Amino acid sequence: MTQITTGIDQAPVLETSLEMPYTLTTGRAVSVFIDHLRRHVIAGSRCDTCERTVVPAQDYCSRCGGEQKTLVSAATTGTVTAVTRTPEGAVALIRLDGVDADFMHRVDESGGALAVGDRVEAVWAPEPVGTILNLSHFAPVSADAPAAQPGELAEVDEGDLAAQIAYSLSLPYRHSYGPNYGRLFDELGSSSGLIGSRCPQCHNVLVPPRAYCELCYVKTEQFVGLKDTGRLHAFSVIHMEFVGQTRKPPYVYAEIVLDGASTRLIHNVAGIDMSTAQRDLKIGMPVRAVWKPEDERNGTLDDIDYFEPIGDIDQP
Repeated sequence: MTQITTGIDQAPVLETSLEMPYTLTTGRAVSVFIDHLRRHVIAGSRCDTCERTVVPAQDYCSRCGGEQKTLVSAATTGTVTAVTRTPEGAVALIRLDGVDADFMHRVDESGGALAVGDRVEAVWAPEPVGTILNLSHFAPVSADAPAAQPGELAEVDEGDLAAQIAYSLSLPYRHSYGPNYGRLFDELGSSSGLIGSRCPQCHNVLVPPRAYCELCYVKTEQFVGLKDTGRLHAFSVIHMEFVGQTRKPPYVYAEIVLDGASTRLIHNVAGIDMSTAQRDLKIGMPVRAVWKPEDERNGTLDDIDYFEPIGDIDQP
């Protein structure tokens, strides 16, 4: 969800989030690692050249680059080597017994803050979830708990292992427009107008408006009103679907130089037959903004639904 928040003494702020679902291709070693977590086994790999054991299991050694064919069953106990605390809980680097590299995971500090050197043990999820969270977290163990050594991992039928895991990442953020972008969106919201900023040295008009000229590196000092017409500078006809699209393919993604401006505005071109768009559109072709109905505008560049061609390139 995207929201613009403003106040009398507050600059416009964009509140939104990036949603990034993706598919992880695990490979042999990580597939073994994930599969064995549901069996309450922590799978590692041993490099026969370096004689190092690491967790999670890896296909290749990060030190010598050699293929790691030997998979081992690591201990479920270890020692804390570092701790980081966040509002969502604590995570720690844990050196599992008999392993030569740290393993990062969540830790339980409900009984008190953990410190470097504390001993912890694996706590398993009540029900398998198909990810690293099959191992829910690590919790403190008594100081005299015996250290364990990794052993050979039993052979697995790799044909039954998951080749892919579905993941998703959500990144919420708040972005302040500042005085230049803020003025642009104010003009869009109040009068459906477009503005740029003029460089006092080279006199280029920058759209969207910037605080400093990109060529002269001097501060811009004047806002300039612009028409909603311009010329097509570059374009791509998009046929492929991907995550984050706001339009359904096919559509035209374009760079447009507004009349009176010196820089390009990125937007969409429509109002044409998409099946022949690649042939019909021409660099330099004049275009005009098509605005959304007034009751659908919210003071962003999306208030322009798209740009449409308004004549042939050869017309004056």
